[in-house]
Amino acid sequence: MTRPEPTSLQLPLDADAVRELRSGDSVLLSGPLVTGRDAAHGRFAEAIARGEDLPFDPAGETLYFVGPTPARPGHPIGAAGPTTASRMDAWSPLLVERGLRGMIGKGRRSDTVKDAMREHGCVYFGAIEGTAALLSQCVTSAEVIAYSDLGAEAVHRLEVRDFPALVVNDLYGGDLYRDGPARWRRA
Repeated sequence: MTRPEPTSLQLPLDADAVRELRSGDSVLLSGPLVTGRDAAHGRFAEAIARGEDLPFDPAGETLYFVGPTPARPGHPIGAAGPTTASRMDAWSPLLVERGLRGMIGKGRRSDTVKDAMREHGCVYFGAIEGTAALLSQCVTSAEVIAYSDLGAEAVHRLEVRDFPALVVNDLYGGDLYRDGPARWRRA
């Protein structure tokens, strides 16, 4: 069986690009994205509850659930592998409602997050766990933009080139964790 070539996508994502994606699609992402893990998401939620601006405008953004390690000399970032996305499930709908177009992580998402994604036009990409050093090679620049006191969990703006990912959840209810194994299950 021949697999199709990955689709190259330019970040930030627009609504048309998101509508074209289907669960199982292989993509190469290029452009700017932001990072955030548990501690940053807690602060995002607190800011939203207080009616304050977030440190970035979520509209059109892609958020990578990662806490990169410090950069080695001559590199923009250290290892940058995905963290478990479900740990952000309590907060993700708040960002999706504000226009977040994409999320990158590993693992399944809750029904609440998937419902918000379908309603507001956001997709969830899976990055391959265990490839942190390889994924960091796709990062061409990195800058802390908020919460520097959080260390590795600070919010970064990354520029990526040909960052490999799979569409896990699309706008149409597709779920690679559910549908992928079913494709290969013997009758």
